[in-house]
Amino acid sequence: MTGFDHTPKDSSLVVQTPEGIEFVLYPAGLPIRVCAWLIDGFIQGVVLFIILLTFGLLGRTLGGWFFLILMFALDWFYHIAFEVFSRGQSPGKRFMGIRVVRGDGSPVNPGASFLRNLLRFADTFLFLYLIAFICMLVSPGFRRFGDWAADTLVVYTAHARIPGRFTSPVFTRSVMPWLEGVKPAPVPPKLDYEQKQALLMFARRYPLLGKARANEIAGPWAEQLRGADEAPQAEASAYLLGIAHTLGGA
Repeated sequence: MTGFDHTPKDSSLVVQTPEGIEFVLYPAGLPIRVCAWLIDGFIQGVVLFIILLTFGLLGRTLGGWFFLILMFALDWFYHIAFEVFSRGQSPGKRFMGIRVVRGDGSPVNPGASFLRNLLRFADTFLFLYLIAFICMLVSPGFRRFGDWAADTLVVYTAHARIPGRFTSPVFTRSVMPWLEGVKPAPVPPKLDYEQKQALLMFARRYPLLGKARANEIAGPWAEQLRGADEAPQAEASAYLLGIAHTLGGA
């Protein structure tokens, strides 16, 4: 089928291993990363409170320098330690189902983790977080400045805590319950295997896109699949979801 671009046009990124194997990464957006950051901030606050209590008891013996060293270590090495020794996941990231990886999808290494966290001071200049917000807004992988410098990404895992997140690569309506209310549509005979897989990928990603973005992505697909003489009977995204429903065994 000519002229049909089946490359996903959402925030997913296709990467290739040195062995030539391609796979898809799903960068985590701002809301879920903020939730993870708040959880980690709460944990750091509790630890700092415990340190304050301990310092109150031992302050005369150890002196103020000990307290300052502990604060520095907690602030700078909390994320590095968890990212390096806990598969790229701080407690907040683990709870929300996201992790830090290299730009090629490989596990984050100590050097990359150190660099991305060292540059937190630039992302959070004057505690305004404006630089981080702008970088993530314009980046196709939602990267903040530290991620750009270290070539890292924060991506979803299979256990991400967002509504409708699929946890299995097998296409079934139990995995994608939002298809239950979609009317099945005939599968165009000109679709090849890769294009069918692209439609199933779109269906799996649908809850993450939102209705407006889904229609924007689906528009060119639906126009080419329907043909010039076929009048639209449903929104573009609903039409593609209907085909995906049929492909899934409706």
